[in-house]
Amino acid sequence: MESTYTPTQVANELNVSTTTLRRYEEQGLIPDVPRTAGNHRYYTLVHFQAFAAIRSLLIGYDIPVVYDAMRQIKNGDITNALWMVNNQLHLIQLEKQRVEEILGMVKKADFNQYRNVKLTDSMTIGKVAEMAGVNTSAIRHWEKEGLITSTRDKENGYRMFTLSELRKILVISSLRKTIYYIENLKDLLNDLETNRLTKIDQSFRFALQRLNHKLRAQFKGVAELMKYIELYREDF
Repeated sequence: MESTYTPTQVANELNVSTTTLRRYEEQGLIPDVPRTAGNHRYYTLVHFQAFAAIRSLLIGYDIPVVYDAMRQIKNGDITNALWMVNNQLHLIQLEKQRVEEILGMVKKADFNQYRNVKLTDSMTIGKVAEMAGVNTSAIRHWEKEGLITSTRDKENGYRMFTLSELRKILVISSLRKTIYYIENLKDLLNDLETNRLTKIDQSFRFALQRLNHKLRAQFKGVAELMKYIELYREDF
């Protein structure tokens, strides 16, 4: 006879509330839940593993990605769900390469080219945002916070950024998820301007450690997801 679990048993095992389990169920993330003769909900092993996969995936992946992947599996499109998860692994690989690349760039005294793009002392907000991999709204926010400055084109009034400011923007875009306070970022940017790179190097190393930790969490999530998929295939 297949093992069954009450919502409370699953919640206690995964250290979540029964409300959280119900929310995952209502969001369509797990297989349909059976009922007892007395109309009480109960979970089977495949449900338990679905919940375990969700909780593990949420440590390393964004909520929309986890939810979409779990819905795809419920709808029978396992392959598409796996590609969706794999894309996130690809993105973290790109982010690691980018952080390492910018760290190397920061240490270079002669900075006039980035990713084979010739740089000038008069670049538009759109161009610097594209190179930094952020929205133009982020650039405007950082300028409002006093992290960067721009000049205005005399002919059209558009914001223009120098090489020095682009350098700052690339650093901010790489460290914004690991340096949580504006004042700390300002201190690092001051060090950048005066070429004191010890703290900046440490900050980039910490950013890389964070990416390594996230990568491990993502693979742990994938391991739990594959256990769920195998059970799902057997039951459905």
